[in-house]
Amino acid sequence: MRQHVNPLSRFFQLPLELPPPQELFSDPGQPVHLDIGCARGRFLLALAQQQPEFNHLGVEIRRALVAAAEADRQQLGLGNLHYLFCNANISVEGWLTALAPGQLDLVSIQFPDPWFKKRHHKRRVLQPALLLAIAAALEPGKRLFMQSDILDVIEPMVAVTEASGCFSRPATDARPWRADNPLPVPTERETYVLEQGLPVYRVLYERNETPLPSLQELEQQLEAADNPETSTHPSA
Repeated sequence: MRQHVNPLSRFFQLPLELPPPQELFSDPGQPVHLDIGCARGRFLLALAQQQPEFNHLGVEIRRALVAAAEADRQQLGLGNLHYLFCNANISVEGWLTALAPGQLDLVSIQFPDPWFKKRHHKRRVLQPALLLAIAAALEPGKRLFMQSDILDVIEPMVAVTEASGCFSRPATDARPWRADNPLPVPTERETYVLEQGLPVYRVLYERNETPLPSLQELEQQLEAADNPETSTHPSA
């Protein structure tokens, strides 16, 4: 069962200075995979062992899950993996700017907590500012992968990503949803959903060469898409 955390509560609005790669990984110069909302971290634990040539960072807003995941990592002595407690929308942007150009290889956001009510939209994990920070850190050709078992969760993630103009989908991928997971390890949630015979909605993006819009421009595009009547029927 999901244990929701309100990311807008005052405690989670405090920015945390995340340690740089030099303090997290035994070989800090390796390409980085950032998994946002890593939960208990078992997916990354398996992936880091399969991909020792990459550094893997999982960030999670539930501190107890991070502590448990870090204990597992330390027991295995994995120098290419780390877990950090933070609110990604508050603390990840600064960490991304500390990476060397081209070092960020992949960002994944998998099965984030659902927030269905309109007044809770600001609690969603992929806010416009975070999307722009990811786009700024990814060089052309680097990837952003998202998946969920809930359409109402992944569709807003797709909307903000495509509104930015900074990402393109591989021409060979099926539309509207990619058929398979490009990563060699499934998450626990993914395994559970597939075992129930239920669909998983996946989208893989690649950073293109389009310059970033301003945050205000992106937010205005999303507002117009959410409220088309205001853009087609301006007040006199």
